[in-house]
Amino acid sequence: MAEIKIDGRMTVRTLKATFTELFGAYLRVYVGNNAGRGARLAEENDRLSALADERESLTEVGAFQIPDDMTVSQFEEAFQKTFDIAVQVADVENRKLLDNNLKLSEVKTAE
Repeated sequence: MAEIKIDGRMTVRTLKATFTELFGAYLRVYVGNNAGRGARLAEENDRLSALADERESLTEVGAFQIPDDMTVSQFEEAFQKTFDIAVQVADVENRKLLDNNLKLSEVKTAE
């Protein structure tokens, strides 16, 4: 099981680097809880507390547990529900989004 320690002071750059180190994939982070049409990507220096639509979602430091069998879709949904920030998982070069049914533990071997 992987774990990412997250608090509101963490920058987008740090979150993305940690995710890439753990899973070998790129994490797209959005402003607010919408990753759909018209969504705006967060800036590298943005703090996570500035991105959440519900600011209270990042008031405490917490460890976000990521089980080995969690799929891309499950991760994206759990992250959004927990922190009120939309994310999407892409290949390490950030060229295309990964299959939602792919397990995060299999991402490094899938490319």
